[in-house]
Amino acid sequence: MTDLGELSFFLGMEFVKLKAGIVIYQEKYIGVFLDKFEMKSCNTVSNPSETNSKLDECIEEEKVDSTMFRQIVGSMRYLCNNRPDICYSVSVIRKFMHDPRKSHLIAAKRILRYIKGTIDFGLLFPYGAQSKVNELIGYSVSDWCGDLTDMRSTSGYVFKFNEAAISWCTKKQPITALSSCEAEYIAGTFATCQALLLDSVMKEPFCL
Repeated sequence: MTDLGELSFFLGMEFVKLKAGIVIYQEKYIGVFLDKFEMKSCNTVSNPSETNSKLDECIEEEKVDSTMFRQIVGSMRYLCNNRPDICYSVSVIRKFMHDPRKSHLIAAKRILRYIKGTIDFGLLFPYGAQSKVNELIGYSVSDWCGDLTDMRSTSGYVFKFNEAAISWCTKKQPITALSSCEAEYIAGTFATCQALLLDSVMKEPFCL
């Protein structure tokens, strides 16, 4: 056995200890794939996707290099391990990996431009409990008919334990919602299932 000291880098993720807690981010990994896709000198944007933007198959537009597009999406999907802020945008463009068009590549490059401007963003896991009572808080949200191809909505949730994000997901709903209220109800049910799972995990003896 070899003592390599305190953890600082693992599978592309960097770990930094601060007074407030441990920060996990992927600055080095981001730099590598921005350089690979020639986006290291791009202009930055303040959000990963345009407000209320919706993509479809865009079959009338010119095709783009599908191999490169899949590599871009794959790189960003791994980044979602500690960047919940891009999960939704990445989930939207990954639906078109089978036949990417120009609009899809533009949307992917916008996410890269956002990542370039937030390269030092990460997750903070505070030391110890911030309060006497451990608290699990969850948020759920959905769009309505966000997929123009099959008119299905997308659910999303994030759970925070003592102010630290520990679980997040975005997923297209299995049925077509007939109203925004129904879409939110489905999203809430989706989040509730995850809440029950997290609750059962925290009740295990090793979590006490």
